[in-house]
Amino acid sequence: MNASTLIIGIGNEFRSDDCAGVAVARVLRQMHLPGVNVIEQSGEGTVLMEAMTGADAVYLVDAVSSGARAGTVHRIHAHSEPFPRSFHCYSTHAFGVAQAVNLARTMNILPARFIFIGIEGKNFEQGEHLSSETSSAIQKVTALLSSEILSLANNNSELML
Repeated sequence: MNASTLIIGIGNEFRSDDCAGVAVARVLRQMHLPGVNVIEQSGEGTVLMEAMTGADAVYLVDAVSSGARAGTVHRIHAHSEPFPRSFHCYSTHAFGVAQAVNLARTMNILPARFIFIGIEGKNFEQGEHLSSETSSAIQKVTALLSSEILSLANNNSELML
């Protein structure tokens, strides 16, 4: 793993559990993981595609609402697995995370390693309160992602969420 590893936290901190990705990004940024850049984004597809340009490895963390139990953690290897249809949430411009990843894959510009981590949210209403299920999942994802990145930096095998 080198300096072109990028962690992208997606979400809106004023829509309750929607800020799960941003919360993970903020904790990981404070850890100062070696060779890792951490950014936050709203999830607008074209901005996402621009942000990941040139990165060798991208970990994108976002809240999802697929109907699974709140706090469920989904992990998708974007090169080998399609995004489930239930993750096709659109931004106000109808071009969100799933569409950006699918377009980047089609254009063959998806980073060599692209991992999507979806945290199943419970409440997406206005507010800054996280559900207990999402809070627990944020802690789990943060711990496992930091371990995976450190492990890869030390050339150990990949850990799975």
